[in-house]
Amino acid sequence: MTSAIRTTALGKRYGRQWALRDCSLQVPAGKITALVGPNGAGKTTLLKLAMGLLAPSAGEIEVLGQSPQREPALVLARVGYVAQERPLYPRFTVSDILRMGRELNSRWDGAGARERLVKRDIPLDRQVRRLSGGEQAQLSLALALGKRPDLLLLDEPASSLDPLARRALLTELVDAVAADGITVLLSSHLIADVERVCEHLVILSRGRVQLAGDIDTLREEHQMIVGPRIDPAAAAADPAVVSAHHAERESALLVRCPGKVPPDGWRTEPLSLEDLVLAYLENPAAGSPAPVAAAEVGS
Repeated sequence: MTSAIRTTALGKRYGRQWALRDCSLQVPAGKITALVGPNGAGKTTLLKLAMGLLAPSAGEIEVLGQSPQREPALVLARVGYVAQERPLYPRFTVSDILRMGRELNSRWDGAGARERLVKRDIPLDRQVRRLSGGEQAQLSLALALGKRPDLLLLDEPASSLDPLARRALLTELVDAVAADGITVLLSSHLIADVERVCEHLVILSRGRVQLAGDIDTLREEHQMIVGPRIDPAAAAADPAVVSAHHAERESALLVRCPGKVPPDGWRTEPLSLEDLVLAYLENPAAGSPAPVAAAEVGS
């Protein structure tokens, strides 16, 4: 797998508090990867480390084959970044923002940036402060894509948008990836958006990588099974069990058992990506490589 981002035991500490610790992962090139986790999990810290806006406290990070700290100019020229707060100059017009993009980026695609905004009916002569939240998000994305980046980093780009604005933003993102073949790392807590556009998943929890892999593969490796009630302690002790919910007569288990057939008396039920992600977030102890020889559930 060719990696656009590669980290090894990466960590970032603020005083005595680790925001990111022992983070080792690979973000595959040419795909849209979702970076998911609760607030404070380290998502924004990881993106800022990739941009070179922060220096690691431990470990290493490589972006497009370069170090953001040792070779910042080489990395910045090839990476687009949209911060969660979308820092745009409020008194600038849209045309002013595009002009700024042209002056600051050697590979600037002004025609493409204008075309994206015109297609969304965003007036080029309007001040940024008079744009809606969705229009500002589209402008931020157009500015990042105007760099013609090889890698695009997005920090919660749609979190404050209404459903129609979110869909328009994600459509623009998918179209840009299909047209230019760029790699995207998208931080989001909106699982429906992730399921719609992403191919690869990274779950961060408590500053560490809890789960990572292609979404289709992760779905194949996990099952939601329902059967006769079992001892909760036995379920908790089984390394294959990610989450367990027990009713009076039944137990519902999310298990990670690649290739396993459910035991007799158990049935499988549909598993959504949201079910999968929430199960891991509810159980920070779950994760790491798939169990090789898990105990037989329900035996």
